[in-house]
Amino acid sequence: MQAIIEEIKASKLQAISYADFMEKALYDPTFGYYMKHKPKIGKQGDFYTSSNISIFAKQWAKFFVSLVEAKVTSPVICEIGGGTGQFAYDVLMEWQRVSPQTYKTLTYIMVEVSPYHRTLQQERLVDLGVRWCTSIQEVDSFNGIVFANELFDAFPVHVVEQQDELVEIYIAFNEQQQLIERAILLENLEVISYLKKQNFKLAYGQRMEVPLAMESYMAEIGRVLQQGLFITVDYGYTNEEWCEPVHRQGSLRGYYKHQLISNPLLYPGDMDLTTHIHWDGLQSAAAENQMETLLRVKQTTFLLATGILEQLIDHVDVDPFSTASTHNRAVRSLLTGGISDTFQIAIMGKLLEGYRELLAVTNEMRHSPL
Repeated sequence: MQAIIEEIKASKLQAISYADFMEKALYDPTFGYYMKHKPKIGKQGDFYTSSNISIFAKQWAKFFVSLVEAKVTSPVICEIGGGTGQFAYDVLMEWQRVSPQTYKTLTYIMVEVSPYHRTLQQERLVDLGVRWCTSIQEVDSFNGIVFANELFDAFPVHVVEQQDELVEIYIAFNEQQQLIERAILLENLEVISYLKKQNFKLAYGQRMEVPLAMESYMAEIGRVLQQGLFITVDYGYTNEEWCEPVHRQGSLRGYYKHQLISNPLLYPGDMDLTTHIHWDGLQSAAAENQMETLLRVKQTTFLLATGILEQLIDHVDVDPFSTASTHNRAVRSLLTGGISDTFQIAIMGKLLEGYRELLAVTNEMRHSPL
């Protein structure tokens, strides 16, 4: 809190944008939530993620293998924001099992900004030949696959609101040293440009997050990915959905000890902050960097199309805690727990030679578009 207040005091407006606040609260090298050495994912953390479920990773491993074997892409995977490293471990183990020949040629790169998560990853993936980078700027260009699970929802965003005039919401503090919001006439030209480009016309009282960091990061992905696929898993809305009355307050929220916190200014540095991403904005940014959106489907559709039901185990025991029962319950949770209907998967291709082969691989999903 004090570090943020000092930054506010040093600012010209005596207030900082939500983007600057989130950058400090999440990524400050000393105080930032993601930079601290403490659990963030799982029971001891603040939220759960599909990437820590082995069955989820195994489905992706089979999909990656199918793309490589069909010569759609080269056997190079760059995973961004890999959390505990569980997803990478399960992908590598499954890849080695189903396709030992292509596994021998596989290069796996982890991009991880969090020192804590990087340590967990290195402990879990020791002796598996994984390469690490602390930022995407360190990654040399390659042909292959860039994969990101719940990446963009944790990016800093600007926040705007339509009042009598369009304003940007800034963060200041009061006499009690509490963080408060302050509305300032919107003058950020990049924010204005994004709203015009996406043709947003906000209703009176409507609030919206503007993902400038997402756009700049897509440019970095475009630089890194010379040829191949960018695949992202996240939750978000289309431009049309953003304008529905139910979303008029925006989507910026916090997660603290598995509780949804509506006030993102509470617990700075100790709470995860998240927003729903802009699917149309992401696809526009991809197109600006030579990446064509080939597919966007619900996660449930993807999992069914890639054969997750084949992972169900036949058994006759009635013990709910048996290995088979626990395994089958995990499969069902991915399909019926609501998570997979919330999350969507976007697959974007750049200069693909194996385009037809990719369409064959995703044929069933193409018949179930959003």
